[in-house]
Amino acid sequence: MRIATFNVENLSDTNAEAFARRLPVMRPALRRLKADVICFQEVHGQGPGGDAPYTLRALETLLEETPYATYSLTHTTPVGQTDAYAERNLVTAVRPDWSVDDIQQIRDRSSPMPQYRPITANPPQAEASSITWERPLLYTRLEPGNGLPTLHVLNAHFKSKIPSNIAGQKIDRYTWRTAAAWAEGFFISSMKRVGAALGARIFIDQLFDADPDAHILLCGDLNAESHEVPVLAILGQVQDTNNPDLAGRIMMPAETSVPEPSRFTLYHHGRGVMLDHLLISRPLLACYQGTEIHNEMLHDESVAFATDDKFPESDHAPVVASFDLSVETGLIA
Repeated sequence: MRIATFNVENLSDTNAEAFARRLPVMRPALRRLKADVICFQEVHGQGPGGDAPYTLRALETLLEETPYATYSLTHTTPVGQTDAYAERNLVTAVRPDWSVDDIQQIRDRSSPMPQYRPITANPPQAEASSITWERPLLYTRLEPGNGLPTLHVLNAHFKSKIPSNIAGQKIDRYTWRTAAAWAEGFFISSMKRVGAALGARIFIDQLFDADPDAHILLCGDLNAESHEVPVLAILGQVQDTNNPDLAGRIMMPAETSVPEPSRFTLYHHGRGVMLDHLLISRPLLACYQGTEIHNEMLHDESVAFATDDKFPESDHAPVVASFDLSVETGLIA
């Protein structure tokens, strides 16, 4: 079994010429994954005339002429709707012979939302407002069949490190009026990432409450490296909780088995960073075989000339982990 995560970077067919350039470079990357499940991030929706209802037309077109053309697709939806969001959908693609038995969206209300009043806003904000995590988590419960264990897959995309907007403190899209306002925007974005991580950890604990031996994978672009708070909040390591009774609930970053020089999914200012993760529960370690990070063709996304015209591929590398579920179930011949 192979499970992958891939931030496809603003996938859309709105610009037909640009989309046509993306297809021949992204399809080989998908074929190389040889995945049974792929968790996609940053899949944009397309609607008639650019308006709702939005579909996953661009992703469906991308998957044509690949082994994933017949995979079932589950995706995030606005509250009370069945169509996709206009931007940044989470999509989980599952091989057609596997059963998808449950789909849930884990939203802000799954964990406490802080009330916050920006101190640098201009004019001043009179009342505090809720900090929301912007995107839900997408949960699917999968049944591979043939006596193999249930899989719990969480697809995630946490808030980027780009500072959140502060009223009256931007000269233009990229220019801040004061360093203090920039810092406060950065602080708010940090709250959003850690809040989303808390919601994920609460849901993971609920899965463990129901089944201490749950096979859980959290896959996605967490916009944080494994030593940073959002990832640590999900891992729940004993060295952090100081409670050995929680050892069975630890989540492990699958990339730890990748040699450190190759352990990155994005280039930024000449440095490789590991922002995309597969976090796996301890029961899955018995089945775990290894992880690949397909980062050989990554460009530096931060340099001035790194436009989509020159680099139509994603600026994130896909990550894929391999498992042999038959090892745990004793189904080896």
